[in-house]
Amino acid sequence: MKFSSYLLSGAAVASTVLLSGCQAEKPEAESPVTDAVLQQVETETQAQSESESQAELQSRAQKTDFPTKLLWGDTHLHTLNSADAFSFGARLSPADAYKFARGDEVTSNTGQKTQLRRSLDFLVIADHAEGLGLINELYVGNPKLISDPKAKRWHEMLNEGTEQSAVVGKELIVSHANGELPKTMRNPLTILPLLRSIWRNNTAVAEEFNDPGTFTTLIGYEYTSLPDGNNLHRNVIFRDGKDKTDKILPFSSSQSDNPEDLWKWMARYEKKTGGQVLAIPHNSNLSNGLMFAKTDFKGDDIDADYTQKRARWEPVVEVTQIKGDSESHPFLSSNDEFSSFGDVGWDLGNLSLQATKKPEMLKGDYVREALKTGLDFEASTGTNPYKFGMIGSTDSHTGLATGDEDNFFGKFGINEPNKERMSETIGLGGSKANRYGWQYLAGGYAGVWARGNTRAEIWDALKRKEVYGTTGPRMTVRFFGGTDFKGGDISSVDIASAGYAKGVPMGGDLNVTDGQTPNFLVAASRDPDGANLDRLQIIKGWLDASGKTYEKVYDISWAGDRVLTADGKLPALGSTVDTKNASYENSIGAAELATIWTDPNFDPTQSAFYYVRVLEIPTPRWPVYDAKRMGADIPQGAEITAQERAYTSPIWYTPK
Repeated sequence: MKFSSYLLSGAAVASTVLLSGCQAEKPEAESPVTDAVLQQVETETQAQSESESQAELQSRAQKTDFPTKLLWGDTHLHTLNSADAFSFGARLSPADAYKFARGDEVTSNTGQKTQLRRSLDFLVIADHAEGLGLINELYVGNPKLISDPKAKRWHEMLNEGTEQSAVVGKELIVSHANGELPKTMRNPLTILPLLRSIWRNNTAVAEEFNDPGTFTTLIGYEYTSLPDGNNLHRNVIFRDGKDKTDKILPFSSSQSDNPEDLWKWMARYEKKTGGQVLAIPHNSNLSNGLMFAKTDFKGDDIDADYTQKRARWEPVVEVTQIKGDSESHPFLSSNDEFSSFGDVGWDLGNLSLQATKKPEMLKGDYVREALKTGLDFEASTGTNPYKFGMIGSTDSHTGLATGDEDNFFGKFGINEPNKERMSETIGLGGSKANRYGWQYLAGGYAGVWARGNTRAEIWDALKRKEVYGTTGPRMTVRFFGGTDFKGGDISSVDIASAGYAKGVPMGGDLNVTDGQTPNFLVAASRDPDGANLDRLQIIKGWLDASGKTYEKVYDISWAGDRVLTADGKLPALGSTVDTKNASYENSIGAAELATIWTDPNFDPTQSAFYYVRVLEIPTPRWPVYDAKRMGADIPQGAEITAQERAYTSPIWYTPK
């Protein structure tokens, strides 16, 4: 069986990248907002959202002009306008970031010439709303800011060089987590005019570089809630342009750490402007159980109102990025031998490491467990708050949207390629534990199935969840669920046509009638510039009649002549990695894998979800490339190889 990337997408796939995580404003003056007004706005917004429901978004995408373009991008990039990024060495501006992402050569923060071997299709600059751009004002000594002794000390340290600037960065993060930022950086009368100017400049630059059909700039920012160091961050992304986004200022955690207040602000934005906005949680692995908890921010039980709002505003989650992978953990998925990817170091505690991790926190930290918890909530409240799609992104704080092992430019400017970076301690002052440089992942990317490269098309794909995440490689993945797929659909002229005609794509809901059993059409091809594929897997989660959730990993297609063992496990394929030369060979694995899989344990009375995980053959990690290129010493115990992967958005089944 042979099929091309063209057949997977219905169109040519774009052609890795050459080496070459703050306090803000109050919103603009508005009329007093009472609880009654808020409730009215939210009710009207909910009614508007029902007119553009998930089902209608999917239906619209399944017409004859179904999505055929696979677009690659980063929804989570920071520039010098993020306080922590600037403190840790970032000097690249939003304009520099757009130039780099679209394929131009730029000079990095440390003076290294760099350029993407393949450009990205879209980019979201998600600088922190908290103190947006104020670090530059602190650096130059704005008198309105440095009248506070702490701010003045930071100003002096920022001007003393890289080492002291990095100290400021650590103090900023801890001060933000503890609510101890300088008063001048929390005074609306001081910072509002500055923030308004910076925000409008950012939107202007986004408009300048937006080139529909070629390169799309989506306007966004990061909401950085960090109570006691627990990561509750969201990236907020608009469907709209400068004409609407200039009517507001980003809502920040300075105004409220409670994500529910962010959702209320999002409802007000849509009411005020007629625009559309969504939020994407990230780094749930660093929340110490809070991101996907069974209680709300205040510790109260989650009710139907909460589940409806979360499902409305957060359709997608960032499952993988530089600060670890949030898919699952061996403690939660003990029968999944691939569940430890990207967990080492990041599972020690919360973001700031002010609190260490306890085993009971893990259920609220990882996406697979959240998907299972969501089934339970749907049964009790009628809505699944954790019915989200999955993407990857970088969270790079360098202005460089790089996501490949052989092109790792670091989390911060001070982590750009150098001989010592893999051994450096990551922990902040007063941390309960330490993380180390080699534990950074190279990053991730978002794959989006769309009809065109525009803001509307990309945003709509995120909203309907027809997206997937990778840990860096750009493998092509199609995933459809139905009840009538046949063997010939794999070898058809266009797999996508069969998928849309007979089923629903990733992010969709199965329609199964009495007596039917769901089956799934899955096809993947390797990154044209990357490694062969090891296997395709389907991860299923389900809820039984007693309210207990389960999960199972199925190997559904694989390279070579391997045979499943008696316990259902697929033997390892082997490895061709040459660590000395930082290389591997595609002499094992497969360029393409595809199959039609029928759930052998389907129970029509049990709600369930299914998503695909695509695994590559082993390849070198970025420390191995550093050792080869710069003669850097790899620390003892460092992970030197990995099986890069893709995670699709799930397909759900709900009993009728």
